[in-house]
Amino acid sequence: MLPSGVTYADRFEGISGSAIRAIFKVLTKPDMISFAGGNPSNEALPHEVCAELAREALLTDGKRILQYGATEGYPPFLESLLGYLKANYRFPVEKEHLLPLSGSTQGIDVLCKAFTNPGDTVLVESPTFLGNMQTLRIYQQRLVPVQSDEQGVIPERLEEVVRRERPKMLYIIPTFQNPTGRTLAAERREPIARLAEKYGFLVVEDDPYRDLRYAGTPLPPIKEYDRSEHVIYMGSFSKIISPGMRVGYMVGNADIVAKCAIGKQGGDLHTANLTQAIVDLYLRRNLLAPHITDILPSYRDKLNAMLDELSAFPAGTTYTRPEGGLFIFVTMPEGFHAGEVFKEAVERGVAYVPGTSFYPEGGHDNTLRLNFSNSTLDQIHRGMAILRDLFAARLG
Repeated sequence: MLPSGVTYADRFEGISGSAIRAIFKVLTKPDMISFAGGNPSNEALPHEVCAELAREALLTDGKRILQYGATEGYPPFLESLLGYLKANYRFPVEKEHLLPLSGSTQGIDVLCKAFTNPGDTVLVESPTFLGNMQTLRIYQQRLVPVQSDEQGVIPERLEEVVRRERPKMLYIIPTFQNPTGRTLAAERREPIARLAEKYGFLVVEDDPYRDLRYAGTPLPPIKEYDRSEHVIYMGSFSKIISPGMRVGYMVGNADIVAKCAIGKQGGDLHTANLTQAIVDLYLRRNLLAPHITDILPSYRDKLNAMLDELSAFPAGTTYTRPEGGLFIFVTMPEGFHAGEVFKEAVERGVAYVPGTSFYPEGGHDNTLRLNFSNSTLDQIHRGMAILRDLFAARLG
């Protein structure tokens, strides 16, 4: 209960916090098998390497690292990040186009600060990442879903919505999308950039899962088709080095980046110098590509194990079959309520995320998101067997 006379800001009307964060509170139960988070595997976190790099960074540049830093980034990290992007992407980029972020999710916050007013329209996939939906709602944005299919956003439907709604932004996760694991088809990427150019809205391309590919051919980001600087690309080292270090980045028009840097100053002043320095050395030592190569086989095995288990679920169960990323999205037969079953699943020692939280329009109560990366193969087999039996019993 609030103290007498104290009221919440209007922007928090209807904001209840992240469903995933709420679920984390139940994960303290001993031996809980969690398919709920979006965490990389603990075995994939290079703690010993990071410890060595942190020591090296502090011994060689410790005074600068331990002092306040520039909002625009720790200079060595900017240099190595620029080299990394030029080596791995085909879009033009210079230092003035870069802004380090405390995780790519900070990008949504600073873009909202810089470009949106209460009541503006932001287009989103349906379903989409609930964490960034929450940020958009705190900034009092009107979220409008765009029709998608197994190949991602449908450009023709997108244009219809753009013409009707005149949005400020489109938020999209093109590769191994959260929560579905789907990938936007190659032939649909350039049309999205052309629509942004034609109608004058920003495309916020959130691409943290890009390097976690276990099958298929890598696709160019939407940003590579951006002739008019309407596309803002956001990347992250959270899924491929460490989520706890909170190091991501934004690539965009120089004026957009400069304005977002001002908004970032009121959030964290600057991304931690030490974690920027660790990632800088990770890139300079050419450690990233071998690390990704090392972690992919285990993730591939876990994905395939979960898909194999899903094949034995009750008749009428459908699910995505991603080529990478961290998630599978499951749709149970009509009449099943994933939120109502969740409590019993937890009592039996398994957690997942009910899918309704990922839909801007709500509903879709018969859906759920499963994460495979942060469980062992044994946990996947045991946990999925528990869910299979529980779901079958609920379906009668």
